[in-house]
Amino acid sequence: MTASNVSARVDLKDVLGPAFYEPHRKIRSGAVEEAVLPGGRGSLKSSFCGAEVVLFILRNPDCHALVLRQVADTLRDSVYAQILWCIDKLGLSGSFRCTQSPMQCIYKPTGQRILFRGLDDPYKIKSIKLPFGYIGCLWFEEADQIKGGEAAVRNVQQSALRGGAKALTLISFNPPASSRNWANRYARESRPGKLVHPTKYLQAPPEWLGPKFLSQADWLRQTKPTAYRHEYLGEAVGNGTQVFDNIRLESIDKKRVRTFGEIISGIDWGWYPDPWAFNRTWYDAARRTLYIFDELTRNKLNNFETAALVKKRIPQGEQIIADSAEEKSCADYRDQGLRCFEAVKGPGSVNQSMKWLQGLAAIVIDPDKCPDTAREFTEYEYETNKEGEAIQAFVDADNHHIDAVRYATNRIWLRRGT
Repeated sequence: MTASNVSARVDLKDVLGPAFYEPHRKIRSGAVEEAVLPGGRGSLKSSFCGAEVVLFILRNPDCHALVLRQVADTLRDSVYAQILWCIDKLGLSGSFRCTQSPMQCIYKPTGQRILFRGLDDPYKIKSIKLPFGYIGCLWFEEADQIKGGEAAVRNVQQSALRGGAKALTLISFNPPASSRNWANRYARESRPGKLVHPTKYLQAPPEWLGPKFLSQADWLRQTKPTAYRHEYLGEAVGNGTQVFDNIRLESIDKKRVRTFGEIISGIDWGWYPDPWAFNRTWYDAARRTLYIFDELTRNKLNNFETAALVKKRIPQGEQIIADSAEEKSCADYRDQGLRCFEAVKGPGSVNQSMKWLQGLAAIVIDPDKCPDTAREFTEYEYETNKEGEAIQAFVDADNHHIDAVRYATNRIWLRRGT
């Protein structure tokens, strides 16, 4: 039996939540090599992953699958049970032989295997022996708990995904509160063949979740909204030490940029290890919203080299405001025909500009065009004391694009009433 035979017998809408129809189509077409699936409780991401694991081996008769969690003892009651549920829902119970010792599901027509391993014993992964073919599908469940983070995932991929042309990695997790967690950071990064698809329970059919689940979610929404956003909506709400809680990460395309008014660029001078940082911004005063839609980050380039980069990025005459600590650098830019001016600084200007940014209704950042800026703004936290309490001072580290944005908006936050 193949995946197409299963589709003919079973309505996949009984297995996949509506939010996953399009990711399923992309995976089936071969356009996705890696699917990153952050989501809150009840988002159905685990059901989706389980179904995709089974369907993948049906489509690829020379492939096996490997399902992983950090701790082996958690496999039986989570991912193993999930795979059994998916096999049953797909009408394939008679086609699989599933055992707990060893923990595996064998597709009887071909002998293909779905294996289960814990990352707490790397030897058990390296010692996997297959009767034929190769491992083509990996599913990392509760990936935020993986010790070693991205490096550990990559190590498994390099060790397991060998010997064949077809490969699919599924990475699912409930986003941790901290934006700095490797899984949250990984979900913000894009590359060819990688699909990032966040989901929440509100996208699931209510009858699948049941009235008890929905009432508990609604109770938390009304009584503890921050916990609700984290647990049920899958938002990285922070640990209470984040500097900015008004960040929106969303695409800002060229068509939208053409509707903007006066665009102002900002520059934070740097060489190495601190980089030179450049951003383009537009401020919507009526909605108190700042848009950041372009960036450059470079090390070890002189002023003439970075000026050449900026000229390719902005139209002639666009205003640039840069760190006034390097007046010569600003002068070099003007010599290159750029309208570059020094930011106005003074006592308390850092606090003033930071509080202005914090007080905006929203700071909208395009994470694909501005990955370094998105990382800095979302991960920027107050320094804490020994008790873990926030110290009301802004850390001068990993804030190069934040500074570039402060300089770009310098003339705005200096005005009274803004």
